Amino acid sequence: MKGPVPKQSPWQLTAEEIAGVVGGAMVSGERGERFGPVSIDTRTLAAGDLFFAIRGERFDGHDFVAGALDGGARGVVVSDRRAVPTSATAVVIIVQDTVGALQALAHHVRAGSGARVIAITGSTGKTSTKEIVAAILAARYRVVRNQGNWNNHIGLPLSLLALLARPELAVVELGMNHVGEIARLVAIAEPDVRVWTNVGDAHVGLLGSVERVADAKAEIMEGATSDSLLIANADDAYVMSRARRFPGQVVTFGIHAPADVKACDVRDRGLSGVEATITTSEESLPLRVPLLGPGQFANVLAAVTVALQFQIPLHTIAAEVSALKPFVHRGEVFSLRNGIVVVDDSYNSSPSALTVALEILKAEKADGRRVAVLGEMRELGSRGREIHRHSGRMAAKCGLDLLVSVGGPDAMALADGAIDGGLDPARVHHVTTSDEAGPLTASLLQTSDLVLVKGSRGVQTDRVVEYLKSELA
Repeated sequence: MKGPVPKQSPWQLTAEEIAGVVGGAMVSGERGERFGPVSIDTRTLAAGDLFFAIRGERFDGHDFVAGALDGGARGVVVSDRRAVPTSATAVVIIVQDTVGALQALAHHVRAGSGARVIAITGSTGKTSTKEIVAAILAARYRVVRNQGNWNNHIGLPLSLLALLARPELAVVELGMNHVGEIARLVAIAEPDVRVWTNVGDAHVGLLGSVERVADAKAEIMEGATSDSLLIANADDAYVMSRARRFPGQVVTFGIHAPADVKACDVRDRGLSGVEATITTSEESLPLRVPLLGPGQFANVLAAVTVALQFQIPLHTIAAEVSALKPFVHRGEVFSLRNGIVVVDDSYNSSPSALTVALEILKAEKADGRRVAVLGEMRELGSRGREIHRHSGRMAAKCGLDLLVSVGGPDAMALADGAIDGGLDPARVHHVTTSDEAGPLTASLLQTSDLVLVKGSRGVQTDRVVEYLKSELA
């Protein structure tokens, strides 16, 4: 990969150019009007933005067109002209589908920006890997990335439009919940570098099996040429069996299997992170990762491999990695009063991710009890109840002293599984919401307890964390 390039002025598009790209009819405003930032949300819209009226499952952006214009938008893209006040003099572009128009504009900007795009997918760790990759690359390059987990058919185009600022690199994650979704995102982003972190049991309820999840994730390779680069997890058989058909260069990372970038002498330091020696064909160097657990270490290893392809020296990479901070609700560790320590992994959960988190809890030396607040895991399909019961039994075997399960029947099955696994029924509690779980957990905690909080995003176990912080800080 070539190195840094000179900084360029931000790119602006004329209204006429935008109308042509999105296949729309411009019915109002000046054709030469220039636009930079794009918005779909009047709450964050800035004066001068171009507002796209997006229709979603729970909202219709056309209801906010007048508010966008009042808020300073210099133009709107709509599919229903009736949403535009008759008095409006701003640029108005009529299209058949505003989501499709947003995607077309993003693809146009991506193609003309001159930036190189790194796209990341995997069952777990996409957002963390994206953040780590971006943090390391920023040591040498001008980098933009998805905001949060903007990784779907709307979030990705919005993220790519940040290329108007003329960065050298864009680091984006690609999410999915159905077959064909990643293929569509790849077609929009046209990544130069594709990163496939892993295949797991997230979304298995939607797709039916891990094999089908792997096939859906393999869409990251679509549209690749002999000039494309795939960064692949050598330790994941699902990834590697499909990576063989990639037409470009494949660079691997791993701990157990032979790999181009390999971690040796891996030492888990519990809540302090992981240490290892990173070995390439040219050198070896110690690496200290101040992030929690083997999952985050694998994410870092993927990011190290990406950075090496962009000619960042390994010693620079190691320095950047050692300065990483835990990501919000993804393995954050903080202390409360009376020596209580909370591991906040509440961003999301899946059976495999829960297993890893519980193993960390089991291995950590604790002066008090081991406590887990576990929200149910979503998108597991017809086997959800069975999987939760199994996870409960596993939790008991990991030495839990107290369990609070949160959610519906699946969460109840998790609690029942813990009892089946030998946990005293008096130490197992179940509530239906995280708002109930917060006060309950706070009332049960004792001096020096070590507490894990984890659950699927929809269960909002982060609310438990915030309650504990507010009451026990």
